[in-house]
Amino acid sequence: MSGNHIRNVTPMMAAQRCGAKTRAGGACAAPAVAGGQRCRMHGGRGSGAPVGNANALKHGAYDREMRARLTQVRALRKQARYLLEMAELM
Repeated sequence: MSGNHIRNVTPMMAAQRCGAKTRAGGACAAPAVAGGQRCRMHGGRGSGAPVGNANALKHGAYDREMRARLTQVRALRKQARYLLEMAELM
């Protein structure tokens, strides 16, 4: 690549700026995504997980039914420990 290449940054500089407020209190200087009012880092249009993302599916390990089963298992373990202690005393 040659070192004298001139970049055309005019469209980028003319783009609408993100309207989000930074931690310092100023406005974000990044350009807003096309058709949106925020940049890609502050939730512009199209940001986020894709529709139908398999990684966002729930696995069911903590649903109501599973928690009830875990409660029953704990109660059975407690009862088994008690019975084993009683058997050792005899």
